[in-house]
Amino acid sequence: MGLHKRPVAVVAALAISGLGLVACGESSGSGDTIELTIAQNAIAGGKNARSAGHLADWVIPKFVEAQKAKGKDVTVKFVPSGVDDEQYKTKLSLDLKSGKGADVIDIDGIWAGEFAEAGYIKPLADVVGPEAESWDGWAQIPEAVQGLATYNDKKYALPVGTDGRVLYFNKTLFGKAGLPADWQPKSWQEVLDAGAKLKSSGVPVPIQINAGTAMGEATSMQGVLPLLAGAGGELQRDSKWIGAAQPLKDALGLYQKIYGGGLGDPKLQQEAKGRDKSFQQFAEGKIGILMEGDYFWRGVVNPTDGVAKMADRDEVVGYTKIPAMEPGKGVRGQDFVSMSGGALRTVNPNSKHPKEAFELLAFTLSPEALKEETKDGNVRITPRTDVNKEILAGQPLLTYISDEVLPLTAFRPPVAVYPQVSAALQEATAAVVSGKTPDEAAADYQRKLEGIVGGAGNIAS
Repeated sequence: MGLHKRPVAVVAALAISGLGLVACGESSGSGDTIELTIAQNAIAGGKNARSAGHLADWVIPKFVEAQKAKGKDVTVKFVPSGVDDEQYKTKLSLDLKSGKGADVIDIDGIWAGEFAEAGYIKPLADVVGPEAESWDGWAQIPEAVQGLATYNDKKYALPVGTDGRVLYFNKTLFGKAGLPADWQPKSWQEVLDAGAKLKSSGVPVPIQINAGTAMGEATSMQGVLPLLAGAGGELQRDSKWIGAAQPLKDALGLYQKIYGGGLGDPKLQQEAKGRDKSFQQFAEGKIGILMEGDYFWRGVVNPTDGVAKMADRDEVVGYTKIPAMEPGKGVRGQDFVSMSGGALRTVNPNSKHPKEAFELLAFTLSPEALKEETKDGNVRITPRTDVNKEILAGQPLLTYISDEVLPLTAFRPPVAVYPQVSAALQEATAAVVSGKTPDEAAADYQRKLEGIVGGAGNIAS
């Protein structure tokens, strides 16, 4: 779903994969055998190879065996592929529009609303029946994470996984600045105050919050959207878009205080490789506070195979929740906020065997399947709290996000124009970093927004 390019499984583009189109829910010809297809943007030896292996070597044999024990003769075919996500999305749309595609399909969460509006996916209860609503796994998925799979108050899919954003900080630099190792700011002002102390102690870049267009979606997900949520704002409410309202001005105002006040490096926000450079600078002890997702911990400063390894990560890197502007001023009246992305898995509305397809879907997200998928160093945050409690033991950061951050997180609007809206937001942050006032940048954003969403009538006053 940009951000950190987490692998997103999307339904297989069968023509692209060279395997030919597989009709949805085809019978094997015996009359009694139910043949299902499941497809992901994953392929052995290529993109998301681990996911492909898990599906082909563990999920399918175990599911077929479990169905046989219930007296059902079911076969499952995995259709692999490995192409660019946008290319995949285009092919997937064409397949669903023409009544084709696999029985069980994955989509990026950000596509859900667009696909639902087009009729490519439908509410699970409409496709499957009451079994979809009574699935026992729902009780293990936090309500906020369920929101990723919900559109217009109806569940269209099951969440496959998610992530969360926090503030990372360098405990060594904090110690030199007289700041606590168990730091938890309760307001934006406390973040600015910490930045000022870091600056006084000689830290080159006290605060790094992504801004500008060069960082793309990372600016939105690890920057302006968490700040907007912290000011109590949303991009969209009741099908209306929110323009130059006070929460956006407040979020842009924090950017102005950081980058206009010498607490951040404005040039870093304009460089083509600025985000990568910020990773390296944090690892080198040149950045004090950084807003990022759990990918930063797992994939960037990971002592073993990170892109900016920190051998002393576990001792030096602290993490803490992102505070609202002031206590209680965040979205939904929260004291702390976050943003999350994630993939979804659903039943193709064209499936000839929707109930069995849902059983396969649910099986892929059973505790047994998720524990198998995340073993051998492939630990990630799953959508299930029961699984997370077990597999995240010994993973303090991921446990923290699962327990403390996911219950208060928010998601991007799952609509077709979101990427354009996001780009306009990125341009607004770039304008402030370059010297425009928050009010000017917010007004420019509203003008662009009107052009994107079809006029001022689609924007809340």
